[in-house]
Formats: sequence, structure tokens, C-alpha cells
Amino acid sequence: MSAAADVLRLACIDADAPPLFTPLAAEGGRRGFEPAVAALLAEELGRPFGWVQTSWPEMIPAVQAGTADAILCGQGVTEDRLQQVDFTRPYAVFHESVLVRRGSGITSVADLAGRKVAAIDGSTNMALARTFAGAQPVAFGDGGSGDVYGDMLAALEAGAVEAVVDDDVVFVPLGEGDPRFEVAFTVPTGNRWALGVAKHRPDVRDALDTALARVIADGRHRKAWEEWLPTLAYPFAEDVD
Repeated sequence: MSAAADVLRLACIDADAPPLFTPLAAEGGRRGFEPAVAALLAEELGRPFGWVQTSWPEMIPAVQAGTADAILCGQGVTEDRLQQVDFTRPYAVFHESVLVRRGSGITSVADLAGRKVAAIDGSTNMALARTFAGAQPVAFGDGGSGDVYGDMLAALEAGAVEAVVDDDVVFVPLGEGDPRFEVAFTVPTGNRWALGVAKHRPDVRDALDTALARVIADGRHRKAWEEWLPTLAYPFAEDVD
């Protein structure tokens, strides 16, 4: 990697998506599970870190062009992305849930037949949505406000779509009593989230992977998980090497 004094540049969208992250200009600094992971990695590497703001589709091009060193922003490991970037070991494993308007009566895949189902374009969530027999997948992320999650929730609330597929962690802040939405069901897909790095920078990938292994092994990563994601089971053993 670069010299120790160099800033570790991490690509991510600017959005309010707790418990994953708060906006870049949040009072007191950006907080959440992913910023906590970023801080642990930077500490382990002996480097400061900073965020490179991009839209969702621009994250991979940013690391390919060298504008950012790595992506740390809800990137599931997919075959398509593996063709474009290399990934570290996972820093999170999540399942996928289907969010609907409260009282919609949707409780299963069968209930989605003939209905519009939103997911982020090119994501593991979209891949899952396309397996729902008879559903009409609607891709988000190639335009709009730059806050793709917010765009999908707004479309669901307005009735433009009838369901949203995303990782279970994303819906945690909505809780059990949100008057607008409810989780219809969860599919135990075990999606792995990892840091994406340009293929021509294996040194960056290896350094981040080693740092991540250390903070998982010594329990620092688990402490961050339990602070920000206390309702989700911790997915890793601490003897990772």
C-alpha cells in the first residue's frame, strides 16, 4: 500500500442508512457499522482514512480509476463484481428480506406474482428478486437522488412498487412498529459483504485483508458488530487467520 501517512480512501454513497452509516456531514462525524470497520482497518494499518463520495454505480469505476483505494459500502460479493474488482475476506454476512407496505397481505414469494419488486441494479438483491416467479423486478440505482435506498422506500410508500428487496440489516432501523412498512419474509441467503479493490492493486487488497483478519481474530470487529447490529447474530469465529 501507500506510505503509512497516506489517507486510506474509501468509496461510498452519501446517505442516511443506519445502522450501516450516517451522512458524510453528520454532526459529530459519520457513524455506523461500516465507519466503525473503516476505523478499525485504518488503526490496524496505521493510516488515517477518508470517504470518497460516489453514486452507487460509480463506486467500482472509482477504485478502477484510482480515485479511491477500496469500496466499503454494502457491496455484496457477486460473480459480476468479481469480474471487475478483487474482494477481501467478508466483513459482514447478511440475509435478504422483502419489505412491503404494512397491511399489504404479502407474506410469501407466491404473493409477489404480478407485483413490482424493487432492488438495486446489479446487486445480490436484484438477483434474488429475479428468482421470484411472476414478480416484476424494478431496478434502482442508475439515476435519481443518489440515495438509492431512500428512492426505493419512497417508491414503496407511494405505491410505485409493492415490495423492496434488500439485506436484512438495512431494514433494522424500521423496527417492528413502523406504521408504513413491515418485513414480509426473509430468505437465508448468507450474502457476504467485503471491500472491493482494483485488480491491478493486489497489494492494497492483501493489506486490507490481513488487517481485517486481525481485527476479527482479536475481537475488535465483534465489539463493533455488537454495538451497531445487536439484533443480528455475529457471523464469524474469532480464530480467523
